Amino acid sequence: MWWWLTALSGSITPLFLVLSPILSYGDQAHSMHKSKSSAGFSLDIPLIMLVASLLRIFYYPGAKYDTALLIQSLVMVGVQVVLLKVALDHRPAPSSRGGDAAVPFAKAQDEEYQRPYNFWQWKSPKPYWQFVLYLFAGLVVCQILFSPFEALYMSYSSFIGYIGLSIEATLPIPQILINHKSRSCKGFRLSVLAMWLAGDAMKMFWFFTSSSEIPWSFKSCGIFQACCDSYLGVQYLMYGSGEGVSNAIKDHPLHDYPVPGSHSVVTSREGAAARRTSNADKRIP
Repeated sequence: MWWWLTALSGSITPLFLVLSPILSYGDQAHSMHKSKSSAGFSLDIPLIMLVASLLRIFYYPGAKYDTALLIQSLVMVGVQVVLLKVALDHRPAPSSRGGDAAVPFAKAQDEEYQRPYNFWQWKSPKPYWQFVLYLFAGLVVCQILFSPFEALYMSYSSFIGYIGLSIEATLPIPQILINHKSRSCKGFRLSVLAMWLAGDAMKMFWFFTSSSEIPWSFKSCGIFQACCDSYLGVQYLMYGSGEGVSNAIKDHPLHDYPVPGSHSVVTSREGAAARRTSNADKRIP
């Protein structure tokens, strides 16, 4: 029975890993394009996945890990480029509903979200593509410079491999923070979460049962990412995909809240009556 499960996992999991970028993020991109809004979606997700996938691609010559993981990285780069383009094309205005939840799309109004040089918070799409291009060019240059020196290259390869996998392991964290701040998972597709969790389960089984070369860097970072994805699932159960805390202000105007120092609630009608009485009193000599 165990042999059968291992053989099945060895056949299905590599195919699933290769297709997972399309299955996970294709629906997210289609949803944003259809709604003409990327509110609630963290633009840090394409950033993390592009950086991690490019580093994993250049990690391959030194590590020679399973080919399915390399193909997954190549497919992921293509999918994330499309996702970034769609998200930038349909980013919400900072003042629109969901603008606060989509802080990376524009310069944040709150100092809490300011980054050095407004990194990945640029208003123009051009700097995003420049950063990706410069990163790719830098990796190509390092590959050419270090590859003739075997000892140095192996250290460099291991370094970028661990950095890339560690960055990928942090993928759910920006979305976790956004969900926690808004008390809602609106804008984050349930299909993406389902694919992440299914992928985690299949990867964990395959990583520890596969006869092919799977470095421990993949295993340790995969365990951490699986824990974060599981917490995202808990958030979805807690918050759902509703409007979150923003509706509280809309549904309960300021004049319906308790007056400071009082135990009563002043409604709009009572407040208007009180103002008329006060004005009448002032006119009496």
